[in-house]
Amino acid sequence: MTATPDVTVVVAVYNTMPYLTECLNSLVGQSIGVDRLEVVAVDDGSTDDSGRELDRFAERYPGTVKVLHQANSGGPAAPSNRALELATGRYVYFIGSDDYLGREALERMVACADKHGSDVVVGKMVGTNGRYVHQALYKKSDPDISLYDSALPFTLANTKLFRRELVEQHKLRFPEDLPVGSDQPFTIEACVRAKKISVLADYTYYYAVKRGDASNITYRANHLARLRCTAEIMKFTAGLIEAGPQRDAVFKRHFTWELAKLVQDDFPALDRQTQIEVCAGIAALADEYFTEPLRDSMDVKRRVRIALAQRGAVTELVRAISDEAAHGAPPMLLEHGRAYLRYPGFRDPALGLPDRLFEVIGESVPKQLADGTGLVSAEWEQSGKDLTLALAVRVPVAGETDSAVIRLAGKAMPKSADKPGARRLPVGTELPATAGELSRTATADGTGTVLTARIPVEPVRAKLGVRAYLDVAGSMYEVPVKTLGLPLPLARRWREKVPYRVSANANAKGRLVITTAPLWESSSGEGGRLRHLMSRVKRKLTR
Repeated sequence: MTATPDVTVVVAVYNTMPYLTECLNSLVGQSIGVDRLEVVAVDDGSTDDSGRELDRFAERYPGTVKVLHQANSGGPAAPSNRALELATGRYVYFIGSDDYLGREALERMVACADKHGSDVVVGKMVGTNGRYVHQALYKKSDPDISLYDSALPFTLANTKLFRRELVEQHKLRFPEDLPVGSDQPFTIEACVRAKKISVLADYTYYYAVKRGDASNITYRANHLARLRCTAEIMKFTAGLIEAGPQRDAVFKRHFTWELAKLVQDDFPALDRQTQIEVCAGIAALADEYFTEPLRDSMDVKRRVRIALAQRGAVTELVRAISDEAAHGAPPMLLEHGRAYLRYPGFRDPALGLPDRLFEVIGESVPKQLADGTGLVSAEWEQSGKDLTLALAVRVPVAGETDSAVIRLAGKAMPKSADKPGARRLPVGTELPATAGELSRTATADGTGTVLTARIPVEPVRAKLGVRAYLDVAGSMYEVPVKTLGLPLPLARRWREKVPYRVSANANAKGRLVITTAPLWESSSGEGGRLRHLMSRVKRKLTR
């Protein structure tokens, strides 16, 4: 290769066979062509066949694939830095050696950078084999985005196209003392320095693979190692971006992602000393960077966990995590038009945490409501031809519950409500008309409310879901009532002239459904013939 390549692809390699083969094939098969491509791969002391596979590709594609072998350094930073020293392309792109690219990826990204003068181009990434990749940035293509008002802070991997002139001008390199997250300082500084950042969402550019043995380095790092690396990343970033909304926009990622992941479901199983050290590390970062605007922008669960760690309330933090894992979200208190989730530590005088930490601020909370809503009892009450469904339903809301109602809804819940188990209704949505008498009683432990309703059942053909409707801080939620395995009233026939059958059942999702239908049709056809036949049988029996 004599002409300057358009792009140098950097591949840091350590024991990634057999994934490495697909990675390399995806590079040499790029539509941009091998004459416009340079691949610099650094074998970081692999003990499998990775080194030999690299040499095979270098022999097969001389002038395009360059290979350097070195002793193991303990992470991807050092081999990436060595590759940058050899790079000659106008742009440089980084790929994990267990991942692969879409065939047109490099050609499309280089064309975008040339057209728009972009210093950084982010192509859409997807995860494979269960690997999670944040997707908010890829809703649409945009030739000019900002680090501070987009989802870019949640996509800080170095798997992007960078103008090499920018990299060399600012001497951007990877910190070699960070075993986890060493690409973040590089990416953050490049995005801070860039004149223009573009995102391409029109094609799948990058496939991020989770190995079958989950041996990617991020999955292997322990809590304290991840904490140390996150602290270094945040300190570095604070030196680039002054305190204020822009720094908060970047650090929201670290508080809601890296730090929040340290106090997830596996935290209670850590030994006590490690728990204390994790909380102390989070506290130091929260004291320095957890501003009130940043705090208020986070969801309640993560906000509370960070605050409990900051206060050193290890026991309460363990209980908050364990209780939620076992029983779902905590109950909610409605008070003076505000909603609070009553996690451990709420209004605990020994901790003195402000109510604001526990407040629902702007976020949607359908899962929290669905987790604690369920049937207490159900039975039929009949008076003559009138039939009533008598229900008692517990909702995980205490305090100002005057607006809570129970209704029978004929419209099916949208699929968007399936995962959280409930949904927030659009403003102005009319509630189903079917309603009846309702009373509200606080539960004995004060953590919820039992709604007791008597709802008339109409003689129509219908399949109706039993739903609770709850106003939470100005937002109306529709919450299906789960049967919780409780016994349901037996199916019943009512009315004489045109008999109907009514039944109460749990559907496939465990939600209470009421079904009504005539025992037979009064019109002509099969239903009419059945009714005629039954009349003849009745006349014969009375002879």
